[in-house]
Amino acid sequence: MKAVFIADAHLDGGTSDGYRYLMRFLGSIQGSADELFILGDFFDFWFAGKNGVYPGFSDIVERLLEMQRTGTNVSFFEGNHDFFLGDYFEPYGIRVFSEGAMIDLDGKRLFLSHGDTVDTSNKAYLLLRKFFRSRFFYVVQKKFPSWLVWSGGKGFSRMSRINEKPLSQELDDRINMFAMEKFEGGVDAVILGHFHSPRFEQHGIHDRVKTFAILDAWKKDHSYLLYDDGEFLMKSGIPSD
Repeated sequence: MKAVFIADAHLDGGTSDGYRYLMRFLGSIQGSADELFILGDFFDFWFAGKNGVYPGFSDIVERLLEMQRTGTNVSFFEGNHDFFLGDYFEPYGIRVFSEGAMIDLDGKRLFLSHGDTVDTSNKAYLLLRKFFRSRFFYVVQKKFPSWLVWSGGKGFSRMSRINEKPLSQELDDRINMFAMEKFEGGVDAVILGHFHSPRFEQHGIHDRVKTFAILDAWKKDHSYLLYDDGEFLMKSGIPSD
């Protein structure tokens, strides 16, 4: 069993090095990875209306669909930049999770999530998140022309990046407590994105090895987590042409 976990590519539709490297990386694991788990913010914004997906995403979306067709199971965990993914991807057999979820993988119990709901003390963010994912907002945004919604999504994403803050000690403690509670509940691995602060730890708890990983943003150093025949490994680098 081989599985790959990535997060926070923050694709904005431009043909940057990050976009080209990601296309190359996905091509390199197509056919060899059994599972690809995308833990949120793969796209810096996402709205798929009657005109289809944003044109700048068409190539990489087609690559994901091709991976699904050729035997790599693709799963999306929605982030705080990309949601309402199910309408477009689920008809192609790609799984979409709007929240964190338990996944059984090779006899192990994994908790996977983008990670933006770990900090339950941030009530203002959670309220805003609930609004943007509400049925009301879903219906309203469908009524606007695609170009306007895409433009609004870009603007919101830029504003969100400006407001990014380093991981505080208080938040770091909450994240650790969250993972340990999952481990005590029988989970074998907790894998998150969102925080742009990479971590890879393994703990011996109740005679089992427990893995805690926070994925760094793909856009920063092209890192990913690999599960290969029972072993988790944090990896980085771009395959050669």
